[in-house]
Amino acid sequence: MGDRAAGQGARRRRWATWAALALALPWALWAVVRCFGLEAGFPLVPLMSYTPYAAGTAVLPVVVAVLLRSRWAGLLAAAAAVALAACVLPRIIGAATPEEDGPRLRVLSINTAFGQADADAVAALVRRHEVDVVGVQEATPQGVDALIRAGLRTAVPNLLSYAAPGPVGGALFSAHPLERIEDDRADGGFFAMPWAALEVPGAAPVEVAVPHPVPPVSADAIADWRASLAEVPPADPGGPARILAGDFNATLDHAELRSLLATGYVDAAAAAGAELEATWPTGGGLPGVAIDHVLADRRIGVREVTVHEVPGTDHRAVLAELVLPAA
Repeated sequence: MGDRAAGQGARRRRWATWAALALALPWALWAVVRCFGLEAGFPLVPLMSYTPYAAGTAVLPVVVAVLLRSRWAGLLAAAAAVALAACVLPRIIGAATPEEDGPRLRVLSINTAFGQADADAVAALVRRHEVDVVGVQEATPQGVDALIRAGLRTAVPNLLSYAAPGPVGGALFSAHPLERIEDDRADGGFFAMPWAALEVPGAAPVEVAVPHPVPPVSADAIADWRASLAEVPPADPGGPARILAGDFNATLDHAELRSLLATGYVDAAAAAGAELEATWPTGGGLPGVAIDHVLADRRIGVREVTVHEVPGTDHRAVLAELVLPAA
């Protein structure tokens, strides 16, 4: 009788171990894919956007492993939880940026959803926060006209527009004089990317671009997503300081965006400890993710980043207050 009971106990322990391991495995695989940049193809690329949710729930398999007294499952689950936390926590903690004493530049990025964003609300946001630069994605001719009628050019009078029907257009409004950068990438084969040099009094040379890579919404779109991300200008440590303000259709959990940052940018929201503020979508059944960013040259200081809802668009606007290197 004792041998039978011991055998049943051993079987229960084996089943408990396998159950705990099976529960821990998805988090462990997610951590491996994220940490080594292995997201390839659909649906892994869009799924990586939800890594903060995976990190936030990674304690679940740890608790189950402890309750089931499964050492190996507990170690696997704990390792996955630690790895995912290491990927996500820096966005909450923030990071130091240069303590510049140069001019401040307030940069706003807004995807206007086929030009349907409430133009009066955008103009009011710009005036209220004394924004200097506005990067507009999905800028249609009608949408840009609406922004102008709402008085946006009173606050930011200089305009570089690649307005076009649908999602492919872009525009750059600036309170400072701007000069278009002549580069095929600005109006290449994907979405428009307004790109200009700004003349900011008292500041060293600075450029601003408004990227909008193709969204990775299907298996067929992944190649275009990667190719359009590759068109975004890298940082130029030996040249003008660059600022990128746009809808990147990527989060910091995508290897492509991390590679772009590695050229010499910082994500302003991550530096300010605000990168977990979701920017899309504002409604609907999907959890929110941070795909809209302001990336700043590492020579630029980051003071504050805030996220703002705008009626008429499913994206939140990202506002970054930056400090430029002095001339």
